[in-house]
Amino acid sequence: MTDAYLDSPPLTEEQRAVVEQPWDARVLVTAGAGAGKTHTLVRRLDALCGGGDVGEALEASEILVLTFSRAAARELRERITRHGERARRVRAQTFDAWAYGVLRQAYPDKDWTATSFLDRLEAAARAVEHGALEAGDAVPPAHVVIDEVQDLLGDRRDLVETLLDRYQDSCGFTVVGDAAQSIYGFQIADLRERADETGRFFDWLRVSYPDDLVELRLTRNFRAATPEARLALAHGPRLQQVTDADDAATLYEEMRELLLDPANGMESLSHPLTLQGLRDFPDTCALLTRDNREALVVSELLHGHGVRHRLRRPLEDRPVPSWVAELLRRTESTTLPEDRFRELLTEIPLAYEPNLDAMWGVLRRVARGPGRGILDLDRLRRLLADGRFPDELADPEVERLVVSTVHRAKGLEFDRVIVLAPPSVAELRHRFKENLDLPAEARALYVALTRARQDLYHVETPELPVFKRAGGRETGRRFVGGWRAYHRYGIVGGAGDVCAENPPGHDTDAVSTQAYLLHRVSAGDEVVLRRRHDLPFGESQSPPYALLHRGREIGEASERFRKELFQVQKVNRTWEPWWPDEIHGLRVDALESVAGSIAAGANAGLGDRGVWIAPRITGIGRYRRADGLEEQRA
Repeated sequence: MTDAYLDSPPLTEEQRAVVEQPWDARVLVTAGAGAGKTHTLVRRLDALCGGGDVGEALEASEILVLTFSRAAARELRERITRHGERARRVRAQTFDAWAYGVLRQAYPDKDWTATSFLDRLEAAARAVEHGALEAGDAVPPAHVVIDEVQDLLGDRRDLVETLLDRYQDSCGFTVVGDAAQSIYGFQIADLRERADETGRFFDWLRVSYPDDLVELRLTRNFRAATPEARLALAHGPRLQQVTDADDAATLYEEMRELLLDPANGMESLSHPLTLQGLRDFPDTCALLTRDNREALVVSELLHGHGVRHRLRRPLEDRPVPSWVAELLRRTESTTLPEDRFRELLTEIPLAYEPNLDAMWGVLRRVARGPGRGILDLDRLRRLLADGRFPDELADPEVERLVVSTVHRAKGLEFDRVIVLAPPSVAELRHRFKENLDLPAEARALYVALTRARQDLYHVETPELPVFKRAGGRETGRRFVGGWRAYHRYGIVGGAGDVCAENPPGHDTDAVSTQAYLLHRVSAGDEVVLRRRHDLPFGESQSPPYALLHRGREIGEASERFRKELFQVQKVNRTWEPWWPDEIHGLRVDALESVAGSIAAGANAGLGDRGVWIAPRITGIGRYRRADGLEEQRA
């Protein structure tokens, strides 16, 4: 046993069977919740790189590792760093990041940053089919590793099938999944099409490799340490096969009944004992909700009682940390040596202890400058501007209490899990009628119940406001309404609501505003949007709003926010919109580095990088009058 494995558990016989498959084997691994998938994949990657008896050792560049989210990619990379002996140069990438790289290589003259995620996946599949991975210096993969393949749907599935088809004679693969945890079917609106997609990739593998496919299973659970945490595990095998709505309803109600046992109950979220327990619990804890509306309401309630927590973002959403802008702003040179990088990072306040060795290693890989141990800061700035900043350098999540939807918590584990009491099948049928996907509901509940290591509880769902979407469109801005169509009481805030075209404080003192953001503003702080005047900048948008933190302006509402506020307030074609004096209840989600125009940064006195810190907001914003009373206008 090597030093890399000293604090790593030994492989079980099931895991060893996966790890020791030949490099050119086609392997499908069914792995239940908490079965040590990541641990097994790290050891598999090590073996592929020459750490075991799998035949010819592969170079790191010959191994393609794809994940669904930045969080999953980061976790795998961190585990490889800690426990991988030979696989440390293997890179785990999201599907989007890999597709973007393929397109930049195949069509370097086209700007792909403005292309949608789905369009990039489609274009990447066509590029792979036409040999993009064989052109120039490209190295086609000799082995492909993918986790959570039960969620390969639509364009992602097409991309993977195209890749494996193209290199079926020269490429092995190790793909891991669990049909019981397939919960992303909601991305396909049509229920029949969704049902056709569920399990389709598994079927494609079995048909495409009838003689070569090696199917293995990981059945032992390493996560659940108590009977409470093992509550739903026995339902996993049955959920892997369920497609019938009535069968799914039976499984759902069985798991719901187990969860709602009074022995697993807690007082309401606003009860002093519950709140104190959330404050005092020393280990990781997750409050899991069925959907985003519940997550926002729970987060608002906890903030109102002073309970620190983190509202988990969408899996693909990872802002560039604020230290990047400060790093670029504090030096005028176009290059940066390692000793100066370390010196600057120690001067920038962070909420965590940075791993400077790991950070430097990633930066050197993506922004290598001339000479040994030098960063090219212009390249670093371009990575930020193009949306290609490496996920490994995102700020780590340090809060031990997390509020998350079940979907955003998938793949994660916590010492304690508190699930908002799920509705009954009858309630689901009443609420969603013909749009109800009961197999998906059963699988989502199973995922929620299998995140716990120690404790599993349920708590009643707090009272929920009426959430609607502007224009009735699925992608329209969410707002707080009422039972009458014209009621407007608030608006949901999110990424992109703060202007990134100009630095905060650009018309007063941008330099001091940057310092204020860095030293005085933290995630979770409450902010207020205050209307500056009554005159919109253009048609179909609201007047401008300033973003205030403890009375100080730290930004302004973006053009997108103003347009979507107009859409919310413009009830119909004949309705004259009205504008709230203030919008309260929003919170700072993070401080992020943004890239605007170089001229805007220079004019504000922030140098010629065109990069600065801006706040990102989240939460339910409630309309208020200037005198502090709740806005009740219809």
